[in-house]
Amino acid sequence: MSIKRTARFYFIRFKRLQGSPRSLALGAAIGTAVGATPTLPLHNILILGLTLPLRVNPIAGILAANVVSNPLTFVPQYYAAWKIGDFFLPGRLSWEKILATLDMIKREGILDSLDVLRALGLDALLVMMAGGLVLALPSGLLTYVLVFRFFAAVREKRRQKHLLNRMDR
Repeated sequence: MSIKRTARFYFIRFKRLQGSPRSLALGAAIGTAVGATPTLPLHNILILGLTLPLRVNPIAGILAANVVSNPLTFVPQYYAAWKIGDFFLPGRLSWEKILATLDMIKREGILDSLDVLRALGLDALLVMMAGGLVLALPSGLLTYVLVFRFFAAVREKRRQKHLLNRMDR
């Protein structure tokens, strides 16, 4: 399936979602924000855990997260999260530190390097999450505004069509 066809499929699926513009926009905003964080195996669980208690559309969130976080966007998204996180937490996860850790593992073996790996893993988690959260907030807010306007326009168009159909009878 081509990228254009896949994009059209998701757009049509998204446009057909039912609910208020607020519910759909907030669900999509949550999905976009979660999709921007480096929590890939947990995206759907996090989206459901945030949308269901707030009583907003979880399907809009899952669709939005799939648009934001997919195999085409993983590398640039994670790279941006790393660079942004490294800006806010400098030196915790530099490329030099990663190379030095890999070199030590080659020399000393993985069992002798577990403490260094644990520290690097914690630093990686902190840096990536910091960068991901910085990406998530503006993207979620922008998504809310755009999706709210989109579904308000869709709802108005459906209302106008319904009124015209009633007048024709």
